[in-house]
Amino acid sequence: MGERCCAAVVRVLVLQAAWALSGGQVRYSVPEEAKAGTVVGRLAQDLGLEAGEAEARRLRLVAPGRRASVEVSGASGALLVSSRLDREELCGKSAPCALRLEVLLERPLRVFHVQLEVTDINDNAPVFPATRKNLSLSENSPPGFRFPLEGASDADIGANAQLTYTLSPSEHFSLDLQKSNDGNIEPELVLTKSLDRETIPVHRLVLTATDGGRPSLTGTMELVIYVLDTNDNAPQFNQSVYKVQLLESAEVGTLVTRVKATDADEGINSEVTYTVTNFIPPSGKEVISINPNTGEIHLTGSLDFEEVKVFNFRIEARDKGTPPLSGHCKVVLEVLDVNDNAPELWVTSLSVPVPEDASLGTVVALLSVSDRDSGENGRVRCWVWPASPFGLEATFAGSYSLVLREALDRERVSEYEVEVRAEDGGAPALRASRGLRVPVSDVNDNAPSFAQAVYTVLARENNAAGAELARLWARDPDEAANGRVSYSVWDGGVGVGVGGGGAAGSSSGVGWRPASSYVSVDAESGRLWALQPLDYEELQVLQFEVRAVDAGEPPLSGNATVQLFVLDENDNAPALLPPAGSAAEAGGEAAAEAALALAGAGSESGTLWAWAAWGAPAGQVVAKIRAVDADSGYNAWLRYELWEPRGKGPFRVGLYSGEVSTARALDEADGPRQRLLIVVRDHGEPARSATATISVSLLEAAEAALAAGSSSSSSLSAVSRSAAGVELGTGAASAATNVWLVVAICAVSSLFLLAVVLYGASRWAPRAAVLTGPGPTTLVCASEVGSWSYSQRHSRSLCVADGAAKSDLMVFSPNFPPPPPAPAAKDAQPEPSALLDTVSANTLPSSLSLTYGFG
Repeated sequence: MGERCCAAVVRVLVLQAAWALSGGQVRYSVPEEAKAGTVVGRLAQDLGLEAGEAEARRLRLVAPGRRASVEVSGASGALLVSSRLDREELCGKSAPCALRLEVLLERPLRVFHVQLEVTDINDNAPVFPATRKNLSLSENSPPGFRFPLEGASDADIGANAQLTYTLSPSEHFSLDLQKSNDGNIEPELVLTKSLDRETIPVHRLVLTATDGGRPSLTGTMELVIYVLDTNDNAPQFNQSVYKVQLLESAEVGTLVTRVKATDADEGINSEVTYTVTNFIPPSGKEVISINPNTGEIHLTGSLDFEEVKVFNFRIEARDKGTPPLSGHCKVVLEVLDVNDNAPELWVTSLSVPVPEDASLGTVVALLSVSDRDSGENGRVRCWVWPASPFGLEATFAGSYSLVLREALDRERVSEYEVEVRAEDGGAPALRASRGLRVPVSDVNDNAPSFAQAVYTVLARENNAAGAELARLWARDPDEAANGRVSYSVWDGGVGVGVGGGGAAGSSSGVGWRPASSYVSVDAESGRLWALQPLDYEELQVLQFEVRAVDAGEPPLSGNATVQLFVLDENDNAPALLPPAGSAAEAGGEAAAEAALALAGAGSESGTLWAWAAWGAPAGQVVAKIRAVDADSGYNAWLRYELWEPRGKGPFRVGLYSGEVSTARALDEADGPRQRLLIVVRDHGEPARSATATISVSLLEAAEAALAAGSSSSSSLSAVSRSAAGVELGTGAASAATNVWLVVAICAVSSLFLLAVVLYGASRWAPRAAVLTGPGPTTLVCASEVGSWSYSQRHSRSLCVADGAAKSDLMVFSPNFPPPPPAPAAKDAQPEPSALLDTVSANTLPSSLSLTYGFG
């Protein structure tokens, strides 16, 4: 097997070397009149093709402009004669007779040039213009008188057309052969002995023409010579040869030349008439005519340099004597070429469409060009317009290949209108053109591309399952399947934190869920829709990627990041919390909380209990209500109102702190017990609320201290967050008040310093209502007590006092209610610590931050 492969490789190399040495052309020769089916040559073998490869690669013959008379056998790949080959019909007198053929081979497309020479055989006998020639000679013609004869013509060429002449035996005449300037042999009849009309009035001779073929062929003409008396002077031309040149564009009627012959005789014997006796080629009869009286030769037909380049005419001048005598001359008419033929273009092969990733040098089309003119008029220059991205390469004389010169891009130009132009070298130059439509086929070379790298989507919580959130669109400039885009949510390892204040990308969540469990995207339209209702308290920010993939081979894809921000709705009512604190704390507020917690825990009707001493001054904190709202922003901003008793009662509640304190000094007129109904409302729209009932028992100072002490000891075992006992004597109350004043002053100073720092930072921070495009997102809310904002630059936890921490994301739009008006009473203004105790933040997403400052 290896030896066979090596032999095949050697044979291919030898053939390629032979092909290179021969100039890339195969030459064959075949005699004319060869029978149909005659094998001219084994074309497939000479081209280096394996058996059966000629038929598989569609080896075929292209012969533009004429009938080839040969064909390629599809089975064997041999070049065969398909019809009669007549060299004289194909090439006339041209030698050699070479037919230029083009052979095409597909997969890959290649072109080969084959030159077929049709050799001449001696199949045409010499032919005289006439079978009989009548001559008249005066009896007084001297020996040596010459009478030119019309020679024969032979359609063959070469040796087959080399004629020799012989004359039948005669004692008065002999034959002399003269060689003309153009190489032809012209016979002349020579008088060798004086004539005697009375002895022989008529001489009959046979002139035989024999060609040089093997076997030779002959033609004859009978010469009838009449011997005339008296008129012994023949007309004589002033020159034996007249040479004339005419442009092939000369019009009919143009004067070619004027011949002149004179006769030394007198009278009627000197009157001369002119005739044309011989036309070479015979088609010259249609070209000229001669005036018999004046000898003027005029053009009677159109000249065509491409058909006949030279005409030879024999002119005879005959006098009117009895018998008439004649003289002869030759007229040589040379036809000059003019640029009257435009170049001709043929497209022999066209391979379209062209893939846009086709390599440079790819052959798109094969063209042939020719011009029937000669010299500069027949020299053709070809080019392509527009010049790019295609060009022409000359492959052989008159053959060109249209090749790719620059890279194609179907998305920029999907089809080219190419014009191949040809111009000859004549003056003026003639042009021809051939238009080609070259479509470009698409390949998948463009990935889908989204209009934005990051999409910001805002969605309110509690949306309906299946609600449309946004529409995404990716553009793919390819066509058909290469440009058909399908969309999908790509989890790709990106999860979201859920539950308990967790957020997307936060590690504090209780679980991880893929983005595809929340949202889905329509594969065809790119419509993004929710799979389930969103809950702001579970999920605040969801970041995921949407992938667009085309249907090409191989498929290409593009990604876009989607940041889905869930907007809070007021769907959670405030919830009351048990008081928080530690046993180490001291103060009236802690004691009141402990008592409230103990009473609430032991109350079957939900009433919370608290104690206050008679004589307690105004502002004494009796209890504190703690509540939290799972919502955010205004929806989680709580306010406390004393619903019952209305009017001027002995107690009041802090608007934002929830502290229940004495509005004035208590006395026995206030009764032993006060029942307070407190309503906790948020600022949502519509607002949601919760109520708390507090029963305050008015006791003596000692009893109140005892009740507080027992409450403290019980709360250590009954409540998870116990409250410390409080002594409500006059000295204890005064000490607690002093301690809380110091604590309050420190807290206010710290908060004021923090507010100044945050105010300065907020002046440089970006302020925008909602930023929905790509980039950092900043949401800002302003109220009468300060401003809340978050951005994508920081993450911070904020929790003041002892309330339960939660996530707080405040988002406001023009549809949200405005901030509540400032309260009228000075004592109703909230303290900073109270507000921070009600609205707090625990953990925000890594892309968000929560800041607070006083407005």
